[in-house]
Parts: sequence; structure tokens; C-alpha cells
Amino acid sequence: MSEASLSAAKARLPLFVLTVFTGSLLLFLVQPMVARMALPLLGGAPGVWNSAMVVFQLLLLAGYFYAHLLSRWPVRRQALVHLALLVLAGVTLPLQLVDLPAPVPGWEVLWVPALFAATVGPVFLLLSAQSSLMQRWYAAGAEGRDPYRLYAVSNLGSFAGLIAYPFWLERAYAVSGQTALWAGGYALLVVLAALAAASRWNAPALAEPSTRAIVAPVPPRTLLLWLALAAVPSGLLLSTTTLLTTDLMAMPLLWVIPLAAYLLSFTVAFSAGDSIWLAILNRYAPVLLLMIGGLAMISGGQANPAVALAMVALLFVLAVALHGRLYLLRPEPTQLTLFYLVLATGGALGGIFAALLAPVLFDWVYEHPLLLLAAALLIPQAALVTRVGRYWQAGRRRHLIAAALVIVAALLAWRLAVAVEAGNGADIFLFVTAIVLLGVAVTGHRAAFAAVFALLLLGHGGVSTLALSANGARTRSYFGVYSITDVENGRLRRLNHGTTMHGEQWLDPARRLSPTGYYGPDSGVGLALRAAAPEARIGVVGLGVGTLACYRRAGQRWTFFEIDPQVLDYSQARVFTFLGDCAPQARVVIGDARLSLVEEPAGGLDLLAVDAFSSDAIPVHLLTQEAFATYGRAVADDGLLLVHISNRYLDLSPEIAAQARAGGWRGVRRDDPGEGAGLSPSIWIALSRDEAALDRMRGDRPGAWGPLPAPAAETWTDDRSSLLPLLRF
Repeated sequence: MSEASLSAAKARLPLFVLTVFTGSLLLFLVQPMVARMALPLLGGAPGVWNSAMVVFQLLLLAGYFYAHLLSRWPVRRQALVHLALLVLAGVTLPLQLVDLPAPVPGWEVLWVPALFAATVGPVFLLLSAQSSLMQRWYAAGAEGRDPYRLYAVSNLGSFAGLIAYPFWLERAYAVSGQTALWAGGYALLVVLAALAAASRWNAPALAEPSTRAIVAPVPPRTLLLWLALAAVPSGLLLSTTTLLTTDLMAMPLLWVIPLAAYLLSFTVAFSAGDSIWLAILNRYAPVLLLMIGGLAMISGGQANPAVALAMVALLFVLAVALHGRLYLLRPEPTQLTLFYLVLATGGALGGIFAALLAPVLFDWVYEHPLLLLAAALLIPQAALVTRVGRYWQAGRRRHLIAAALVIVAALLAWRLAVAVEAGNGADIFLFVTAIVLLGVAVTGHRAAFAAVFALLLLGHGGVSTLALSANGARTRSYFGVYSITDVENGRLRRLNHGTTMHGEQWLDPARRLSPTGYYGPDSGVGLALRAAAPEARIGVVGLGVGTLACYRRAGQRWTFFEIDPQVLDYSQARVFTFLGDCAPQARVVIGDARLSLVEEPAGGLDLLAVDAFSSDAIPVHLLTQEAFATYGRAVADDGLLLVHISNRYLDLSPEIAAQARAGGWRGVRRDDPGEGAGLSPSIWIALSRDEAALDRMRGDRPGAWGPLPAPAAETWTDDRSSLLPLLRF
């Protein structure tokens, strides 16, 4: 390369860096923004993000395919076509959700992807192609340089977009403002892309790609390895996201954290190459996989925020190791678009497996340990002790010794499973430590390491988790994983959604209809229902196991609003009998409560209890100003609105107080300690537009209720809400 050409390349580099960064920033701003817009339509279900990610990955694949086809033309023709399509796609801005018919229950897994594809498809596809096209344009010409570093810039821009959304854009602007700002950013990108095209307009003809050029084909084995190295981190991204959003909450911040770790892994791997940092991560990745990944089959083990975040850290380390190996296998720039096309195909396959196939194939999040096991087979095997690593590569009897160590690990895993069943903490720690040390010892022997890791998974909760599935005690729907367990020596039957208890019932006939869980006689809702008039019209958002039905009295009319048909199946099959024994004539409406309540007659309810949770996450769209307006329409002027806000991670009281102030409600709060067998602590807020209604509810126990706290500074609306200020850090 001449000195003049080198100088020209350096001069153009900032323009290409800015163009690539801007395109990726916009691409990953739009993902949480559009998913946030869609949450209210699906009851705030955690699966919304995974469905969105599948669409984004498929559109990414389509974008890379488009870039791969376009790269066969001269840069000048590529630029004309790409710029024309960018301008044409701009007519769909500002973005707004396409008005599709409501989903049929059970078909949400297909309806949600269709919604996203129709809403954001054209601009997302073109933005997906932007990075690889810019790299190809930059590499064109005699002065072209290694374009793969621009891929690190691309992922840095993506990371910036993800961080900017929950911490800035979502908090600073309503959705309408967000889409307007994004449309302005898109217009800027079109200008930058035009400038980048102009800078390559006169690239030497000899440098253009030629259909007659002879390029050595990529071996099928290499193509399959590219696919696997891209698919496993992509699947792990979604399975890790499922763990976080199911047991914490469905919100952009918790979508962003795993995706940001995933994107940063590309930046580290594609900019570091064979640096010392990548070597260190490769060396310790197997150890972290054993120590953190070994928790992956404990049912409910990820409900602990520290464990959940450790899983995110593991995702980052594994993704760096796998993507680093992918970087080392990269082809020459002439096959750059093919490389990214295969990478996007692998990403889409991983997403389809985790988001579409796994919920149908498995009754639990088995995709997560399976993907970790696949990572164990693919990550670089760099032994902690170099001499041991060389032995696994060249020792004559290495396979026999490795097999012997695996047999020892199997014996320890059996003892570990027994200790887990007995709840013996000391033995669990001892056997887990021993298996981890064996795993470290065989690091460098890929098959033996994967076998030891699989045995650790089975022993450390895997056997009991598989037993629940074998017994038919667990089911999975679009809205989450449900499990039935009998506790208290088989006397109490419990329904868990994810890792959160959603209701329980005594199996003893004498106590079968006694209120349990968060709904005891002294809970806020228990006090309110006991004070309700004999002819009251009662509505309940969220059926659960039907515990509240046991408060029904003759003459009262009850309606339950439930989004998931699977929950109703438990009552209809008499797994739980509250509904069938106490309120057999109650009406059950399947669908999102907000949409269903709009169809109810105005003032048709004397009491409405909002008790809708997805695991421990309350759907935000049920707590917005528009939602409370819907409740206000459905509840009589002298009626009561009860809101259940028990939560491990959020203090929702200030937000409910803000909604009460905005809607003209008066309110009180009940903190019930839940003392007694089968009872749980709970927090309920009672609201009414009639002070006399609150007085009647309090009756002779006014001291049981306390005042609402100071209202939150911001009143949530469908257009603007953020959970960050309410998090219990």
C-alpha cells in the first residue's frame, strides 16, 4: 500500500466508524423501544422480549443476506440501491405498532413475531445490513484495510444503544417522543451512508468484487463450526433473559443486561484477537462454567438476584470465548459477507431454539443447561496447569485416565443428588467442590470436561428437576413455567409460577376451603371481601388457584379475568378446588384484563381486586393511568379497588399513591404479616372515590390499615413509565 493510499484510508476511517456506530446505535435502540410498546398487548409477559428477539435475529439474517447479495456488485451500484431503499423505508417512520387482530389464546408465540415483523421489518432489515456493507465498502480499493475491527465498533454502538434506552431515552421521553427522536437519527444515518458512499465512489475498478474471481470455498466443517459458535451464545442470551425476566420483572433494563453482555463479547473478541485478555478469559471460562453453570438445573435457583446476575457474567465469558474462537476462524475480506451471513444464521437458529422450540418441547427452561452443555463442548480448552493441558493433548493413556475420572465424578454426582434431596448443606458443598475440582483437572480433554459438567448438572438439582417433569407436575405456556408441588408433608398443595408461589390449598378436607397464601382472613383483600355486601358484584384480575373464591357468599356475582388458559385448567381439572367448590357459577373471562374490562358494563363491579403477576413481576400496563381509568369505569362510584403489590424487588406503593392522586381516589394500605400455617405476608392497597366505602371496609378494625406513602414524582402512563426509581437495590 502506498503512503498516499494509507493516508487516504486513515482519513476515511472516522467517517466509516461514525456511520457504523450510528447504524448499530439505532438498531439496538429500536429493539427495546418496540418491545416496550408491545408489552401492554400481551399482559406484560416476559416471553414478549424473546419473541421480539427471534424476529430481530431473523431480520438480521435477512439483512446480512441482502448485504451478501449486494456485495457482488460494484460499490457504486451497491450505494445507489442501498441509499434508495433506506429512503423508501423511511416512509414508515415514525414507528407505531401495526393494528393486528387480537391473538387467539395459545397462539401468542406466533402472533407476537408477526406484530414485530410488520411494525419494524423494513427499517430493521436495512439497518442490519448497514454494518457489513460499510465494512465491505471500506475494504474496497487498493487502500482497503482489515475491516473486521469495524465489527467491534458496530457492537460498541449496539451496546451504547442498549444502555441509552433504559437509562436515558425511556426515562426522559414518552414513547411518541422516543419514536420521533429515532426517526431523526435515521435521517442522520441516511446522510452518513451517502457520505460514505461518496468517499468510495471512485474506488479502482480492479478492486471491485468480480463474479469471475476464483475464491476457495469454505469447507463444510468450518461452516458448521461457524454456525455452532454463533448459535450457542445467541441461545444462551435468550435463556438467560428468560431467567431474569420471569423471576424479577419484564422491563427493558432486564432485557438490556444480557443483550449488552452478548454484544460486548463481540467487541472484546473481534478487537482483541489473540490478545492476553482473550487468553485469560479462555483459560478461566471452563472454571466459571463449572462454578456458575453448575447451578443451572436447580429449580428456582435463579430467583436469587445474585445468582441471576452471575449467570449474566457467565454468558459474557462464554460468549467471549466462543466468539473469540469464531474470530480466529474468520475468512479473508473477500468472503466477509458470507461469514456474517453464516454468523447471523447461527444467531437466528439459536434464537429459534430458545424462544420458539424450547417452550413447545420442554416443560421447564431445559434449554439453558442444554446450551451450557453445548458451550462446554465448544469453548477453547485451556488448562489452568499448562503441563496437564499438554498431557491431555498427547498422553498415551489420556483417554483411559479421563474415563476413570469421569466415573469418579459420576459416583460423586450420585452422592450429591442424595445430599440435595436430604437438604444436607455441608455434603452438598463438599460434593460440588469435589466435582468442580475434577472438572478443572480434565480441562483440556473436551469430551471428559463436558461429561463431568453434565454430571454436575444432574447431581446439583438436575435429578429432582427431571423428576418433577417425569411426574407431570410441571407445565409451560407462553406466559411462563408452572409447577405443582405438595409441601408440609404432603398436606399443602402449591402452585409456583417460575420461582414465585402463586397460591396453595390444604389437602385435608377439613381445611380444604380455608384461605391461604397472600389471601388470608387478615390480608387486605380478605378484610375487604368479608366486609362486602351480600349482593356485591365482585371482579378479580388473576385467577391463580382460585383462593379468593372461598370468600364468595350466596347472592354475590363473581367474575375472574385470567390471561393464561393453563391457569384455568388447574381449577377445571380440580387440581385446585376453590373455584369449583366455592364459586362454581363464577364467570371466567380469558384474555388480558384491561382489554376484557373495557367490554364490561360501566359501574358494573362493587369490588375489583387486581392480583395479576407473572412470577414475581407485576405487568406494568396494569398500573398505568390508562389502566386505572379502565378500573374506574368498571367500578361503581362507591365501589372498592384492591391492588396487590407484594414484591421482592419493587416498592410499588409510591406509584399507586401517584395514580390515586391523579385519578381522584382515596386510599389506605394493609401490610399483613401472614402469621399462621399456610399464610404468607402480603401488601394490599384499597382505593375508592368514596371515603364512606373505605370506612365501611375498615369496619371495627381501622387500625389494620395505614396511610399511603408520598406519591411518586412521575405518574405512569402507557406512553411513559420506568421501574428504575422503584427498584429495591
